[in-house]
Amino acid sequence: MKTTVELPDAVFRQAKAVSAARGTTLKRFFTEAVEEQLRRSKGNGGAGYNDPPWMAGFGALADLSEETSRILGVIEEEFERVGPDDM
Repeated sequence: MKTTVELPDAVFRQAKAVSAARGTTLKRFFTEAVEEQLRRSKGNGGAGYNDPPWMAGFGALADLSEETSRILGVIEEEFERVGPDDM
């Protein structure tokens, strides 16, 4: 399929130079770049793909809360073992 894509001149020149250095066509270079972006999107289940990078600090890492709780529990246990003579 053919399509038209508008790119900034600097981006186009870099893409052309990199594809030439790799010995591949510009068409193949762009195809691989789009395929990579699609794989990344699919790896996230498509969710969060449009989230800004700072969003990770506001809930995208919520799945780590159990691990954080576990680590805090281990730290608490260690502090309970420390006696007055250890300080």
